Amino acid sequence: MRLMGLDYGTKTVGVALSDELLMSSQPKETIVRERPDKMRRTLARIEELVAKYDVALIVLGLPLNMDDTAGERAQAALAFRDRVERRCSVPVVMSDERLTTVESDRMLDEMGVKRENRKRVIDQVAASLILSEYMENHRDSIEKLKEEQKKDNEET
Repeated sequence: MRLMGLDYGTKTVGVALSDELLMSSQPKETIVRERPDKMRRTLARIEELVAKYDVALIVLGLPLNMDDTAGERAQAALAFRDRVERRCSVPVVMSDERLTTVESDRMLDEMGVKRENRKRVIDQVAASLILSEYMENHRDSIEKLKEEQKKDNEET
């Protein structure tokens, strides 16, 4: 069992996955769309990853405004959550993602990644930060999820 982190954007979705022990997260990939309304391939790829890595929970970044209000981007992320849940049959929780892209850019800069190369990975690094933060702040929920998965596995 693993957790998945998603950083939703108008043209890309950054993807990160936890390790099997649910201790850490790693950037996985960036799913690129030609147009914002072209979601079929994006959802299909997320569904493939959920099945391949036995994902039990998806953590989706919620881009709130600095004053805690939900603008257009947050509304789009919430609509995306609904589509992912319907397609993948896995619960999707929202997690505040303010400044994760800024933090990702700073991290990549410190690692010496050239600015022109950052665009390819910044969304998946942001997804990893979203997932890491959730894992750090929701240990009890994750332990409960692990117990539920263990029970389900024993029953089947």
